[in-house]
Amino acid sequence: MAEKSVSAFNKVNYLPNMVVFADRNQVEKNETFELPAAARDRFMMEVSIQSPTDKVLRNSIIFDTKFQDTSMLIDNIPSPSFDCKELNEVSGAIQENIQTSDHIKNYVESLWQATENPKKFAVDLEGIDMDDFLVAGSSPRGMIMLIKAAKVNAWMNNRDHVQPVDVEYVFHSVMAHRLVVNRIYENNKTELLEKFTDKVLLKVATPKLD
Repeated sequence: MAEKSVSAFNKVNYLPNMVVFADRNQVEKNETFELPAAARDRFMMEVSIQSPTDKVLRNSIIFDTKFQDTSMLIDNIPSPSFDCKELNEVSGAIQENIQTSDHIKNYVESLWQATENPKKFAVDLEGIDMDDFLVAGSSPRGMIMLIKAAKVNAWMNNRDHVQPVDVEYVFHSVMAHRLVVNRIYENNKTELLEKFTDKVLLKVATPKLD
């Protein structure tokens, strides 16, 4: 992923615009293997996709034939606004031009510290020994990805600077798969990490906007 290339048949193919997606079954673990922490860290986000509850959408999934044929779904995708080969340039422009104030920098540093030492910020979970809960907090790569995602969220909301809401909006998705929990919490770590990241945002002081 970092090299943006694929090796096959003694040949290296470079894919400068490659984006990698992976799925994980939360229920069935047989014949599947968890990625090691270093590999998970390379993914920018982990997004939980739940079964729909809306009756109209559920009926559409069941009875609309386009959901039974991937090719039909692809045919209905709107034409892109620009070529995928321009994505790297667009991404670079967003990262260079969306600004982060000193308040935001201090806020993000505090969030990082809270993932490493939650007791310092009085972050606790009911029934959980916080001394044993986390094995490792966020990595430096995780904090880089947090800011990158926050900048994109600011850009999508027509702002040229990051606000606390941008960081908070992407915090769980960027952080959760990077935080390593004690093995004894492995079976319900998804639920616990969601509560943990919510508590971090609650306990770390949000900076006031100028």
